[in-house]
Amino acid sequence: MNRYPLWKSLLFAGVMVLALFLALPNVFGSAPALQLSRKDGELFKGDGAVQQFTDVLAREHVTADASFVENGRVVMRFADVPTQLKARDLIESSAQGTYAIATTFASRAPGWVRAVGLKPMSLGLDLRGGIYLVYEVDVDGAVKQVLARLERDYRTALREKKIQYESVEGGPGVVTVTLKDAARLEDAKSALTAVDRDVTLVTETRPEGGAQLRASLSDAQVKERQSFAIQQNITALSNRVNSLGVSEASVQRQGANRIAVQLPGVQDASEVIRLLGKTATLEFRLVDQANNALEAQQTGHAPLGTKLYKQRSGAPVLLKREIIVTGEQLTNASSSNQQGEPQVTVNLDARGGDEMLRTTRENLGKPMAVVFIERERQLREVDGQKVAVDVNKEEVISVATINGVFSNTFQITGLTSHEGLELAKLLRAGALAAPVYIVEQRLIGPSLGQDNIDKGVRALVIGSVALFVFMALYYSAFGLVANLVLVCNVVLLTACLSLFGAALTLPGIAGIMLTVGMAVDANILIYERIREEVRHGISPHAAIKAGFEKALSAIADANVTTLIAGVVLFLFGTGPIKGFAVVLSVGILTTLFTALMGSRTVIGLVWGRRAAIKRLPV
Repeated sequence: MNRYPLWKSLLFAGVMVLALFLALPNVFGSAPALQLSRKDGELFKGDGAVQQFTDVLAREHVTADASFVENGRVVMRFADVPTQLKARDLIESSAQGTYAIATTFASRAPGWVRAVGLKPMSLGLDLRGGIYLVYEVDVDGAVKQVLARLERDYRTALREKKIQYESVEGGPGVVTVTLKDAARLEDAKSALTAVDRDVTLVTETRPEGGAQLRASLSDAQVKERQSFAIQQNITALSNRVNSLGVSEASVQRQGANRIAVQLPGVQDASEVIRLLGKTATLEFRLVDQANNALEAQQTGHAPLGTKLYKQRSGAPVLLKREIIVTGEQLTNASSSNQQGEPQVTVNLDARGGDEMLRTTRENLGKPMAVVFIERERQLREVDGQKVAVDVNKEEVISVATINGVFSNTFQITGLTSHEGLELAKLLRAGALAAPVYIVEQRLIGPSLGQDNIDKGVRALVIGSVALFVFMALYYSAFGLVANLVLVCNVVLLTACLSLFGAALTLPGIAGIMLTVGMAVDANILIYERIREEVRHGISPHAAIKAGFEKALSAIADANVTTLIAGVVLFLFGTGPIKGFAVVLSVGILTTLFTALMGSRTVIGLVWGRRAAIKRLPV
């Protein structure tokens, strides 16, 4: 008798039952769908939210296969793409811009599968179709932002030290500080060095009196800032993608100054592009009450130390050049409604809070303005050719009197509900460290993705059938056991990918094929060892036990070394390589489980209970 421990057999059986349950949603496939969300940020709740859309479609005799609310969004599934697009047009015409409508895909799984929280395996861009965007980061703009910050901080530092200056002006790659009194040159140098010790300062005196300091960045600092800008933009874009609710999205660096964004399943690029590439931030400035804004607008010249802006009403307003706080110092932002008026609650970091506290304490009763700044790249025709031009849209969204002292937390009003929600989302996601511009945009259709799936599945089926036939012919009944274990391995791998939400790409299908091959290799090592033990005259029961025990080291060595390679590919690879590494690594773990515990369980159930075995069918 060679019985396998009962608890191990029950463990294997329990794991496989759970794996079948988790892998079940993949059987149903997916279909074209619409994802509807409210632009004001409110979430859909209950069946009533679905009914209003089904009524719109019913009037034009368009029927959805299924409609349900998921994560506060309405999802409507259709039989084919033409019906999906027709439904989108009908809802758009009736909604009049109230809802954001995204074309995507939804699982065909029945409602009870969704109710228990089961989801199918995620598919990558090459299998599911979607949007592929490549952004170019304006790394020179990142350096300009550093100089602008230095210009602002230098004014603050000199004012705190009570050092009088004529001007603090930024130029190409340099910030120039002009002092009124040359005797305070060393004091000014110490104050500016405290702001940023890595900046190179060059001092000089002027014949007409006073002195100048020129601050510039070294080549190493410029490169460091440019690299930081790219990494910060990757983080900001990732946060914005997450706020869109797109699953399996990928945001990765490409080359020296580009970022690739993959959004599987999304077919409507307009809303995505609008939000992802937006460079939005805020500036808080005091209003200049000593000069006439209307006069400055008519003459086209703002008084020294001020800058001319326009309010939303079109009225001019003069603001002081000294910036109190910028969007870079925001730590959080949220949108809400107070007494029926939309507002954005802003939280500042410690430095920003201190500066706001000092400003509000010293300027009680005076007006302060909030400037909304948005940068975008537009194509303009110059000398008969289209040229990309950077355009800054600066608008005063709020002017309010400082009625009390505040620091880290305060509210911004003067926005519509949608503007407040979007501004909070952009600020919370993090401002882009440098502007980004689309240099490549591709829409991968679902038909191409389905073709890749069909070919990948066909290759998997053909390869698996060939393996099954070989194992059955070469190892007889034990070969059939190996085939059963291979099926269990694929089911368990599919369940793990579904559970963890790992995206399956075309290279991932190749990883499944490699996993099947490695699983076969593990069974072959065990069976050959059993054959060898039988040839040495050992009893069948002892041969089975020795075969599994003595083949364990060889199987472990082969799989662990491959697992190390998979982990390295995951850590340093990008895109498809990372997808392949995920499937390979998870497949190795499922292979070890099924080949060792699964094979031993089945063989123990079939042959282990027999008291006497004359010959093993191996």
